[in-house]
Amino acid sequence: MLTPEYCGLMAEYNRWMNEKVYNVCLKLSDAQRKEDRHAFFKSIHSTLNHILWVDMSWMARFHNEPLPKSPAGSDLFTSFEELTRTRKDYDTRIIEWTKTIQSDWLNSPYKFFSLMYQRELEKPTWVLVAHLFNHQTHHRGQITTLLTQMGVDVGVTDLAWMGSV
Repeated sequence: MLTPEYCGLMAEYNRWMNEKVYNVCLKLSDAQRKEDRHAFFKSIHSTLNHILWVDMSWMARFHNEPLPKSPAGSDLFTSFEELTRTRKDYDTRIIEWTKTIQSDWLNSPYKFFSLMYQRELEKPTWVLVAHLFNHQTHHRGQITTLLTQMGVDVGVTDLAWMGSV
């Protein structure tokens, strides 16, 4: 099971890695970021949009707010500058949110409507919070692979070295 401290660590890690990935992507042309590279979400830009949209969706659920409009096959943000600005804002929001997490909330059941399965599901809250962080890591791994294939190095990505490099 997760602890509030672990959630805070993962929020800081995700911000650190998002900064690294976005800084590298900033050096690419818009055409390079948006080129179909045959990844699950086709391009680096679309994968970054997907990560953000899922973060926005889970944060809305956890705050009892309406879900953001589904991009339905398109990007939330066509502008990389707007995408970057919103990513930074959400990273801060997630970090601040983790400071309010209580162990009893993490250990309680959580009901939510699954867009994927189009029905209500119930899972332990800690599983859903773990998914929020794992989801980012999974798709950033896809992006770092695409960048590596382009000859671009993101640098150290290991949690254990955060703040050391």
